Amino acid sequence: MEHNLQLYQEITNRITASPQQRITFAEYMELALYHPEYGYYSQNAANLGKEGDFFTSVHLGADFGEMLAIQFIQMWEILGKPVPFSLIEMGAGQGHLALDILNYIKQQYPDFLQALKYIIIEKSPGLKQLQQQRLKNVEINWCSLEEIKNNSVIGCFFSNELLDAFPVHQFILENGELREIYVTIKGEQETGKLFTEIVDKPSTPELVNYLKLLEIDISKYPSGYRSEINLAALEWLGVVANRLQRGYVLTIDYGYTQNRYYNPRRDKGTLQCYTRHHRHNDPYINIGQQDITAHVDFTALQQNGDRHGLQKIGLTQQGLFLMALGLGERVATLSQSKQPLSSLLQRRDSLHQLLDPLGLGGFHVLVQAKGLTTAEISQQLQGFIQPQ
Repeated sequence: MEHNLQLYQEITNRITASPQQRITFAEYMELALYHPEYGYYSQNAANLGKEGDFFTSVHLGADFGEMLAIQFIQMWEILGKPVPFSLIEMGAGQGHLALDILNYIKQQYPDFLQALKYIIIEKSPGLKQLQQQRLKNVEINWCSLEEIKNNSVIGCFFSNELLDAFPVHQFILENGELREIYVTIKGEQETGKLFTEIVDKPSTPELVNYLKLLEIDISKYPSGYRSEINLAALEWLGVVANRLQRGYVLTIDYGYTQNRYYNPRRDKGTLQCYTRHHRHNDPYINIGQQDITAHVDFTALQQNGDRHGLQKIGLTQQGLFLMALGLGERVATLSQSKQPLSSLLQRRDSLHQLLDPLGLGGFHVLVQAKGLTTAEISQQLQGFIQPQ
């Protein structure tokens, strides 16, 4: 068991300083992942990809970014080719996706490049430093979401595997009542202080309101049912909607719609941790040395988007989305490639991983829009046009 001892002490200090000697799980997760000095994403910024704790679609080559670029170009065209068209990537990882998108646009669509204003919003200082190193030869701006004025953006906000790492509240149902899970310090043992959980009334009425928004009747769930609520994702979407004047919000992540997320049979929730590609569900080990995630509730995103003026344009699986954008043709033409056999097989494997419905291909792609005319909405996005 490995801990970041400085982070361990920071969390302990936060608990000790709190009036009831406890913090919500969301506070714990926030510190574990995003503490500016000792959090996982600050300390392990370079430890991503196939050699790190986990990898995403962007680590499988440039195809994923190039397919997204094709979709962004169509969005620009539907909006009447505005100048500037702001493309705002939220949570840009190590900068691979931005580089793939911009390189493809530069090579294939120089007129779009002239209109493009690419912005990255990155919370982790370590990741931001990596991005700036990798992207030093392309024109990109970095800022916070707070620095963007309300109703000012014409373009697209997009994210890839961002919301799953937002801090979540955990709850458990007891005799038809929602109770929140808190984190506190366990007594001194031979191994030192350990964190443990306690259960009490909710820290905010928004947890109950969240389930009411989804029309979930908790009285019908068994006692002991446990899951998560991502209030941060709803707050984030509301802020994004306020900043957007005309355009789109594109969200790619792993998750479920409400009926699957809060299925009574999924009674342990979706929280999971990753260390060196090993997945488990104990967030209290390897503190600061492991990723902690929870699946995304796409129904909640859609319904909260409706409340903030975002209209659902489409929801599909990543594999189908990429196929509609032309990834299938790339797979089909591999046999004509003059690459060495080893490179050819490696690329074919990467493309199949992007499409695999049991893996990355099963991720959800949600597109919402604001400020579009009826005629603009009627122009179906290419990523949602499925082959007959």
